[in-house]
Amino acid sequence: MRPLLLGVLGCSLVLAVQGFDTLGDVVELTPSNFNKEVIQSDSLWLVEFYAPWCGHCKNLAPEWKKAATALKGVVKVGAVDADQHRSLGSQYNVKGFPTIKIFGVNKNKPEDYQGGRSSQAIVDGALNALRSLVKDRLSGSDYSRQSGGGGGGGSSGGSKKDVVELTDDNFDKLVLDGDAVWMVEFFAPWCGHCKNLEPEWAAAATAVKEQTKGNVRLGAVDATVHQSVSSRYGVSKNPSIV
Repeated sequence: MRPLLLGVLGCSLVLAVQGFDTLGDVVELTPSNFNKEVIQSDSLWLVEFYAPWCGHCKNLAPEWKKAATALKGVVKVGAVDADQHRSLGSQYNVKGFPTIKIFGVNKNKPEDYQGGRSSQAIVDGALNALRSLVKDRLSGSDYSRQSGGGGGGGSSGGSKKDVVELTDDNFDKLVLDGDAVWMVEFFAPWCGHCKNLEPEWAAAATAVKEQTKGNVRLGAVDATVHQSVSSRYGVSKNPSIV
């Protein structure tokens, strides 16, 4: 009986120490994969530095997991066992547990997350950071790319190819039945305001598509041609964004 008991206790201890291995959408980060996954990535990352024995870390774990699931495909959520991988903790000046860092605009200088520890607060903080990153890309100040986070320069411009042309025929299939989040512009070709918006809409489409890996898309409907879908959403002026 004693060897069996010790075996059970040993198994339980291993599971307790591993912690985040069972937390689904939370990415386990170590010195061997941190640079490739986080620093060289185009994605915005929220990274928790934790210790398996830390009570506050254990309390945070279910909320961290919920946030990771909610942000899946939009913002990356990871965790580092800083008790085991002390080199990473030291590199980012981790002095207590849990410590949460935001790897956004400048991946080499992450920001400290100062928000609440509920899943909703974590998601809100991530989306605010994502909004800042996209704004920096639009202005051409994307330091994450300059520091080796991906190819190309800042997205001060954009390509019209990233704006999806939506019609009466494809709207339901692409927008309503798809998994992506959509922002849709209803325009008229003769509208001066629509023409002024076009390059900004293209730049936004490119930046958002890259940052969210295609999980958020921007589309455009010629409301003078595709009147069925336009009337469905009460479009009465151009441009209208829904």
